[in-house]
Amino acid sequence: MTYEESIAWLYSTQTFGIKLGLENPSRLLREYLAFPAHTQKVIQVAGTNGKGSTCAFLDSLARATGLRTGLFTSPHLVSFRERIRVSTEMISEEAVAQGLTELRDLVADWEHHPTFFELTLALAMRWFRNRQCDLIILEVGMGGRFDATTAVPADATVITPIDLDHQKWLGGTIEEIAFEKASVAREGKPCLSSTQKPEAEKIIRQTANQTRAPLTFVTQPARGYPIGIPGTHQAENAALALEALHAINIHLSYDAVHHGLSSTRHPGRFEVTLYNDSPLILDIAHNPHATKSLVATLKSYARDKTPALIFGAAESKDIRQMLNLLEPHVSNIHLVPINSPRSVPPAELATLTNQPSTQHPDLTSALDATKDAALTLITGSAFLVGEMKALLENETQLPSSQ
Repeated sequence: MTYEESIAWLYSTQTFGIKLGLENPSRLLREYLAFPAHTQKVIQVAGTNGKGSTCAFLDSLARATGLRTGLFTSPHLVSFRERIRVSTEMISEEAVAQGLTELRDLVADWEHHPTFFELTLALAMRWFRNRQCDLIILEVGMGGRFDATTAVPADATVITPIDLDHQKWLGGTIEEIAFEKASVAREGKPCLSSTQKPEAEKIIRQTANQTRAPLTFVTQPARGYPIGIPGTHQAENAALALEALHAINIHLSYDAVHHGLSSTRHPGRFEVTLYNDSPLILDIAHNPHATKSLVATLKSYARDKTPALIFGAAESKDIRQMLNLLEPHVSNIHLVPINSPRSVPPAELATLTNQPSTQHPDLTSALDATKDAALTLITGSAFLVGEMKALLENETQLPSSQ
């Protein structure tokens, strides 16, 4: 298959939906020879918010020590290839085409066809093995206990702040969600957690105790270093990454930490940019916990500017609370659909706001309406931020549901 054909085939597997369980990904990794080599270390990162940023810090810090890193993240914003990187370099189109052709042939007669996410993980792990990565960093897709990434042996696990999200799959309480995420803990392997809500901390302690995983709560932010991603909460994610690397015996000098933290970048996390000379802030905050962090960073950054808001969201999110948090800090609200089958129509979004809003048929219409604003904030969904990134890069966005 060509790259385009292979991506079309992979995207067609989204019809198989989300299947939580380890039997299929374990078989896929085994038969595709994609388990990590004995020389490769693996860190798995679970949690509700901050997973992507923590992975970015882990990757940057490890590279600052001279290690070759393999970084697996999701979702992507514009290009599928963003999900699989070796020392910041995206997997090549040729490698994607070859790998997915091999995987298609491998699973052609399987009774239970692997999902989009499972196939992407297998592609990534084989690429990381072939490229002889020293450290592999895996961002959990959803939950943890039955997430495909948990089929990969890990030398350490990391748990970022836990809050309500994906309740359809993970449960309706903090305790239920914490159980799913804390279950990434591996017997005898270090488990590092950020400061958690008391009900989540209780479950994490119980799970680590049961699995005999040495548990450390990282309660102090990284201090004394410049942090490359804006937001005071990012110092907490940076501290979590530092402790995880220490836990697997990666030596970090002062210079390596300084360079690693200061040079960390993560697109779509309070990303400040320009579009047609209009200043924009892009942030993928898609639940109340992330929105609170966004508001805190916005207040510190904007100061005398009150931005216009372009907002779009997916169904099942706590949209009303997200908008309630944002409304006191924006001048006007522009509501748009997102590039997803789960998009909430602007007319429905309008019923969830407490102040007047303008509905738009698409993002470009909202951008035109806010072109004279001193500052515009685009948030509510990774799909929406990805669409904006595609406009900025003059690329075609190819979003996925997994």
